[in-house]
Amino acid sequence: MSVHRFRADELPAVPWKNGGGTTRQVACWPPGAGFDDFEWRVSVADIATSGPFSAFPGVDRHILLLSGDGMRLRAGDGGFDHRLAVPLVPFAFSGDVAVQSDMLGGVSSDFNVMARRGRCRALVRVIDDVRELDASAHGLLMVAAGAWRANGEALGVGSGLWWAREPLAWRLVPTESRAKIIAVSFSEVEENRRRQRSE
Repeated sequence: MSVHRFRADELPAVPWKNGGGTTRQVACWPPGAGFDDFEWRVSVADIATSGPFSAFPGVDRHILLLSGDGMRLRAGDGGFDHRLAVPLVPFAFSGDVAVQSDMLGGVSSDFNVMARRGRCRALVRVIDDVRELDASAHGLLMVAAGAWRANGEALGVGSGLWWAREPLAWRLVPTESRAKIIAVSFSEVEENRRRQRSE
């Protein structure tokens, strides 16, 4: 599969049923998968009001603040009480847990990664220097600040690329000061690799 390029602000914004925000799906695997059968999914959301997060049983989640005042995330089982207020610091939690989100101010934008437990694992990093990324079969890059070159290709704020089932390594080079890029890599678990070989 070839590399797919995107600009986050050009992706369709889907309003939430409760009217509390919108979500732009950046990528999911396999293509066209719904909430019950994706292996991994990446999205950007604009959140305007406090409210509960949707539960995703069997899914491991990562969230990081892109802009805005952020929110307080509280697990229904008391497992965590986390202030998502510092931009570009990933926070991992289980989609099995009911989570209440309370806004700390105005509208905030966040970056979300979901990985189906037992199928794949996600590694989410924010990079601010020259970096060589080892090859991963699935992954995504999105510029959060400044400008970058990814294997020589120029990327600006809000733009990025993703790939699947094609092990790719990347050389990331910032071309502006204080540049930051979000790098997500997905590794398939052995059980899932055996299942795919048998299909």
